[in-house]
Amino acid sequence: MNFRGWVAFVKLPPASLLLLSSGSSRRPFVHATGPETSTCVVNMAEEAKKQAAYTAVDNHVQNNQVVGIGSGSTIVYAVDRLAERVRQEKLNIICVPTSFQARQLILKHGLMLSDLDRNPELDVAIDGADEVDADLTLIKGGGGCLTQEKIVAGCARHFVVIADYRKDSKVMGEQWKKGVPIEVVPMAHVPVSRKIVQLFGGGVNLRMGVSKAGPVVTDNGNFILDWKFERVHRWKDVHQAIKMIPGVVETGLFVGMAERAYFGTEDGRVEVRQASVH
Repeated sequence: MNFRGWVAFVKLPPASLLLLSSGSSRRPFVHATGPETSTCVVNMAEEAKKQAAYTAVDNHVQNNQVVGIGSGSTIVYAVDRLAERVRQEKLNIICVPTSFQARQLILKHGLMLSDLDRNPELDVAIDGADEVDADLTLIKGGGGCLTQEKIVAGCARHFVVIADYRKDSKVMGEQWKKGVPIEVVPMAHVPVSRKIVQLFGGGVNLRMGVSKAGPVVTDNGNFILDWKFERVHRWKDVHQAIKMIPGVVETGLFVGMAERAYFGTEDGRVEVRQASVH
């Protein structure tokens, strides 16, 4: 079946909705005020992530597959569902991680762990995103795993994205305000930053660690730059130009890679967007 544009709206059973089920001990979202409002928004977003992840795993994972496991908060729910299906359906699934976090999730659930040396061809890769535009161009790398995420996605026959409604944008920068992550060799972070600003404007910041002195260090031992762009660009051209700068390892622009995106919505549905041409 050939899908184009928005292709599906999956209405989930009321019992699966934490905020909307009649048996929930929480008060309805519309009645929340102050700090409780923030709590309800977080709960709603987490439930949206869960529904998107569960739907994607159910639609794309089959027996005897090699599956790329992405990184980030939404992937936690995908691995939960994958492990559940492996137990219930006795599936034979091999998992290839994109990060230390993904590897730990695979081990935690007792799933079969592999790597690209042993399984260089994947059936499907499932990953989250920081932002997804109307063309399924992605910004990824908020968690600093962009290079390994892109390598694994590039090895998969099908690359599927899962996210909540807050990551869905018509154009880049509409929702995500932290810029495009760029992984760089540490000694090159200053000249790379200067060159990006010369080519495309905006501002570039070296990402600093939290609860750690100094910059963030990736699983590959590199630094992360965050480029805050000022306008919409031709993202394929931007990606290629930045990649040509000496010292750049990879960009967080995933252009023409995602085949389908699943968005959990605020009202419990899952919206599915297919790439126009893939």
